[in-house]
Amino acid sequence: MRITIDNHTCIGAGQCALTAPGVFTQDDDGYGELLPGREDGAGDPLVREAARACPVQAITVTDD
Repeated sequence: MRITIDNHTCIGAGQCALTAPGVFTQDDDGYGELLPGREDGAGDPLVREAARACPVQAITVTDD
């Protein structure tokens, strides 16, 4: 699994960090980002739910 966040689309709603706090956080400006080393999601079952929860669809989850 590979996770990407489109930083140009993200509006900082924080739904990713609320839904999957073990994978996502927010930077100093409030925009979503991946926790260090979590680019693959590490099998977290909430990653896809976090992508669905994003109000602007800024998160992409692809299977390797």
